[in-house]
Amino acid sequence: MTSSQRYSPPDIVALDALALSSAIRNRQVSCREVMAAYLSHIERVNPKVNAIVALQDGDGLLRQADEKDRQLAAGQYMGWMHGMPHAVKDLALTRGIRTTFGSPMFKDNVPKTDDIFVERIRKQGAILIGKTNTPEFGLGSNSYNPVYGTTLNAYDQSRIAGGSSGGAAVSLALQMVPVADGSDMMGSLRNPAAYNNVYGFRPSAGAIPSGPGPELYLGGLSTNGPMGRNVSDLARLMATQAGYDERAPMSTVQDAARYAQPLQRDFKGTRIGWLGDLHGYLTMEDGVMDVCRSTFGAFESLGCSVAEVGKAELDFAPERLWHSWLVHRQSTLAGAWGEAYADPARRALMKPEFVWEVENGMKWSARDFYRASVERSAWYKAIHRLLGSYDYLLMPTAQVFPFSAQEHWPKSIAGKAMDTYHRWMEVVIPVSLAGTPAISVPAGFGKQGLPMGVQIIGKRFSDYEVLQLAYAYEQATHWERKRRPALLQA
Repeated sequence: MTSSQRYSPPDIVALDALALSSAIRNRQVSCREVMAAYLSHIERVNPKVNAIVALQDGDGLLRQADEKDRQLAAGQYMGWMHGMPHAVKDLALTRGIRTTFGSPMFKDNVPKTDDIFVERIRKQGAILIGKTNTPEFGLGSNSYNPVYGTTLNAYDQSRIAGGSSGGAAVSLALQMVPVADGSDMMGSLRNPAAYNNVYGFRPSAGAIPSGPGPELYLGGLSTNGPMGRNVSDLARLMATQAGYDERAPMSTVQDAARYAQPLQRDFKGTRIGWLGDLHGYLTMEDGVMDVCRSTFGAFESLGCSVAEVGKAELDFAPERLWHSWLVHRQSTLAGAWGEAYADPARRALMKPEFVWEVENGMKWSARDFYRASVERSAWYKAIHRLLGSYDYLLMPTAQVFPFSAQEHWPKSIAGKAMDTYHRWMEVVIPVSLAGTPAISVPAGFGKQGLPMGVQIIGKRFSDYEVLQLAYAYEQATHWERKRRPALLQA
């Protein structure tokens, strides 16, 4: 050891990811001690929430940790995640580790290759300990599936964890992993972050390569991204995940190392626009808007001004977005899974919401898809104009607080019926359709003690600047320190 400081197992799992990385590199703690501490903690906590699935054999993981220690002793340091345990969301391919996508169709699937970002995490020295739970094929912001069951909220085990990166968010909040990866089509990095008082970042479309997969060009609705208990950890994982890969031609050529740089910045004079509920268009559960508005003081303490965006400024009827969203989402799912749907045996293994998506997607024509793309383009232009008047935009991350884990999805909000299984998450689609970066930061807690988040939205490819504002907000609030899950206090 290069330092006399030692860490106990509870201290090890409580360390921020960057602090843990430093302790391992400086040999203040061995990789075996780290792995043993995490496995013991997971054994105690995970059965209460079901966040980590496909957990690998403990003895095998300890042997991998011993090998990382031998590498360090020989002067071989792989990267900032050297010897750190990591669990990958169960929508991403992991070589040698079961990847089910939450579907019984793939319950025995063990990939021979990694997704691109998983390769990058391994190359930084991480030890993959298993997967994090997700809804079937990531559909719906409630992380349950017939393979592994339901993931429960870190703060209230009678409530949902959100999704589709629900297992990732809960694992983070309960210190079962140092950082987490996720993916986001319809708020899947943002919603579970809000519901578990952590940070979830949906980067600009193309910033993190997807795949490799059979389709390389149609994209932008879904993206991989990082999650963390703090913004610095999240940004460091972003530096690992981001950057061009020739196997993903729609990925962008950017300097991924930038995200590993210090995030401090002066925000005096920064203009922030509040989109809120889009002037009453989005139905919100009582208390959501109050919690989100309560964040304004923190932004103003940084020197920012926060003003509500007027209808004339937005100059775009929000109801236009929903139809475009349905056509894009359903057409994509029908294209990807239409063959499986055509097989009665495989169709019988699909949840009803999945069948509904595919069946509707088969009804749309090429002309419908083109018109939906025109609408999406018009929305991007509207957001681009708006971000010429404001430096950033704010919106609630969700329209309801975490609801009962016995419900699949809310049938109504404030007395208004929801006409689809995902209409209650409509608040996240403006970002998804525009392809702009957005991070969900903790906004506080409602009257029932349940977490909520607010989205910080920036211009396309202003990912680093969005993280800078999130970091400044974190320093002004520290919600992750103020309110810890009871399972950690026990």
